[in-house]
Amino acid sequence: MTVPDHPARRKGMDSAIAIRLALFYGAVFASVGVHLPYWPVWLEAQGLSATEIGILLAASFWPRIVTNLVLPLQADRLGERRRPMILLAAVTLACLVLFGLAEGFWTFLALSVITGASWASILPLGEALVLRQTRERGIDYGRVRLWGSITFILAAAGGGLWLERTGPALVLGMLLGTIALTLVACALLPEAPAADRPREPPSLGRLVRVPGFLAFTAAAGLVQVSHATYYGFATLHWRAAGHGETLIGWLWAEGVMAEILLFMLAGSILRRMHALQLLALAGALAAVRWSMTALGTDLALLVPAQALHAASFGAAHLAAMHHLRDTVPAELQASAQGFYSAIGIALPFSLLTPLAGWTYGAFGGGAFWPMAALALAGAALAWRIVRPLQPGTTSSARRRSGP
Repeated sequence: MTVPDHPARRKGMDSAIAIRLALFYGAVFASVGVHLPYWPVWLEAQGLSATEIGILLAASFWPRIVTNLVLPLQADRLGERRRPMILLAAVTLACLVLFGLAEGFWTFLALSVITGASWASILPLGEALVLRQTRERGIDYGRVRLWGSITFILAAAGGGLWLERTGPALVLGMLLGTIALTLVACALLPEAPAADRPREPPSLGRLVRVPGFLAFTAAAGLVQVSHATYYGFATLHWRAAGHGETLIGWLWAEGVMAEILLFMLAGSILRRMHALQLLALAGALAAVRWSMTALGTDLALLVPAQALHAASFGAAHLAAMHHLRDTVPAELQASAQGFYSAIGIALPFSLLTPLAGWTYGAFGGGAFWPMAALALAGAALAWRIVRPLQPGTTSSARRRSGP
């Protein structure tokens, strides 16, 4: 005899699932909160130049172009997400151990390529898993995702304090700890049951035929890649201007605090604005942010510029996730996340990060001006592809294409 699913029991199960999803984002973005601001500092402490650091950062993006196309597609075909994520997290952890034993640019380059390949697909696979769980269980995606932003703040701000007291050597240890936590969080994720087998098997050809998918990928990618100079060289630029690690950590944290506020309001925002409209607004405000950052390193410029991280990253990411969820068939969700990550983000980052390193070495803060131009181009493209909407229609309310 089948026992009816009591509403209270169902609510309790959904809450437990939401906690596990939040733990995943918390672990992943704690790692990012250490890596983005402080990995260039650790590399600089190993005696590398700005150009070499730019190459190493770009090298972590090179393999993503392949792995983020191949692995999520294979996951869609197998109907699995969690097990590949566990394996990839374990490989990333092993490679970071080897960084502590390695010496020299070429060894670092090889490890950067391997680590980039293993780490790259964890988030696209996780996003596909999380988006399905949030849709099926009625969980607010923004409220789950914001825990990643919270741990990013703690890692960035706490890392700055510790780095100021102990020096760059601590960075590798912090990364090892956060990646180990990511491995545990991946193991705790719920595996969604495989979708009903579609008439046409998942393929990249089928994915790119989804109406508007390629144009969206280009628009969102331009906004995201406008962060290349920021991710690679903002910390070095602000240190050169005389700001201490603690202040720099709080500048990074400030941006993510604004992002958290945005995620808390995500449901309300997307009831009033289509995802592509939000993406266009994000790109326009990103252009303002990078223009302010290029103008100087005074806190009167940096503080309001960092608050715009809520738009340049937060709103752009929110728009991208909801647009993909609402327009791509269920059996292609991981493939869509992987394609967006590979072609929309990894490919342009791999091309632009070395150029950003050269530009920063030559022009300092002037390297942010090209980033403003990229963001503005993304905003223009997103606005161009916004389709007329029925009154009251939002991206979240639209019916997804596919079975």
